Amino acid sequence: MAHLEQPNINQLANDTLVIILAGGQGSRLHELTYSRAKPVLEFGGGCRIIDFPLSNCVNSGFKKIGVVTQYKAQGLIRHLVNGWAKFNQNFGEFLELLPASQQHSEKWYQGTADSLFQNIEFIKSVMPKYVLILSGDHIYKMNYQDILEKHVKSGAQMTVSCIETPLKKAAGQFGVMNVDDGDLVLSFEEKPIAPSGLPDKSGHVLASMGNYVFNTDFLIEQLQKDALEHYSSHDFGKDIIPKVVAKQKVQAFRFCTPNDNKVPYWRDVGTLDAYWEANMALLSSQPSIDLCDTKWPIWSTTGCLQPARFLGSNATSTGRVCDSLISAGCIIHPSEILKSLVFEHSTVGNNAHISHSVLLPKVKVGNNVSIKNAIIDSNCVIPDNLEIGENRKEDLRRGFRISSNGIVLVTQKMLQNLTIKQRTYLPIQHLNAADLLKGKVSQLN
Repeated sequence: MAHLEQPNINQLANDTLVIILAGGQGSRLHELTYSRAKPVLEFGGGCRIIDFPLSNCVNSGFKKIGVVTQYKAQGLIRHLVNGWAKFNQNFGEFLELLPASQQHSEKWYQGTADSLFQNIEFIKSVMPKYVLILSGDHIYKMNYQDILEKHVKSGAQMTVSCIETPLKKAAGQFGVMNVDDGDLVLSFEEKPIAPSGLPDKSGHVLASMGNYVFNTDFLIEQLQKDALEHYSSHDFGKDIIPKVVAKQKVQAFRFCTPNDNKVPYWRDVGTLDAYWEANMALLSSQPSIDLCDTKWPIWSTTGCLQPARFLGSNATSTGRVCDSLISAGCIIHPSEILKSLVFEHSTVGNNAHISHSVLLPKVKVGNNVSIKNAIIDSNCVIPDNLEIGENRKEDLRRGFRISSNGIVLVTQKMLQNLTIKQRTYLPIQHLNAADLLKGKVSQLN
């Protein structure tokens, strides 16, 4: 098929419907996603993960957006309604929430492809030429005009965005593809355990970013076919993409920095270690992703919060904060905070020592507390004198979760269970009959 002429960028955006897949659980984050969907998990002091693809859409000029929701969706819906009501319907802009409609069956979404199949009528009502499908749980900045432009110019029915990734990191985690010299996809395998490296870089693979562009008519056709397959898991990576690659022209879009072909910042924060590392990377003097970049802002719902306050009871009170991010609304008493992120509305008591840790919103840290190499979930109340991350055996005994790299996760439920355990194992004083008769009953502490 002949290459098309240079597409009009503004017209491309107007002809494109964006669907963000934000219904996943994120089970590898364990307790962090027991009560929230992964895309609404806080990141970087003032953002949510889903703010990154949404901001990329707005900054790229794409303002016809549907967001698929399912797992623990209440917090995500609240965030979208309160923080992303910035679309003007008079100009054809919208952000539409897409919970499972159950129009075609009584089941909830059975997979990523099924989530679009159940919303076929919505897609048809918008009448786009192209559908841009995005994962709602990755951290990166990307101009989506680039992938749309390449898709249209290639004449392909489908385009898959990909990024060079170390082979060991990709194994069992990402879809992997092989391409020819023109970046046409030759094969696609979802999360192979032992993928083959690139011909020119044996230690790397082309990993799928979970972002796809489809011609709309072709997408609808594939969704309808997949819905009839009884043995399908109704997933893009497992089912639709491999079948399309075998029969149709599929283009790969390499995510790289213009002009120098360097691999840009892109992170899947799907594990505790990856989430902690991505937050820690923001504390570098030159972070790989700049959340303060006014040329490509990451929008969120911080609202009108008071500045952080650093308190001292008298002139001799001292504290130290170094290489850290302290969000708005925080109250910090004289303490030491090193290489850490303290999210909004958190409080740190006197003489606390916090290092290499992530404190999510509304955490209350007591006096003389030590926290090291940890993730503290939102709304945790850390009692006075508690040590976290100093003794692995003690952390395990307390019921805290420890990642493969030694990062300690603490939630409020764990702290409540710890309090119950402490009360359960209080020493019981033995009383004899004479004491009882004399009324000498000692109080239990």
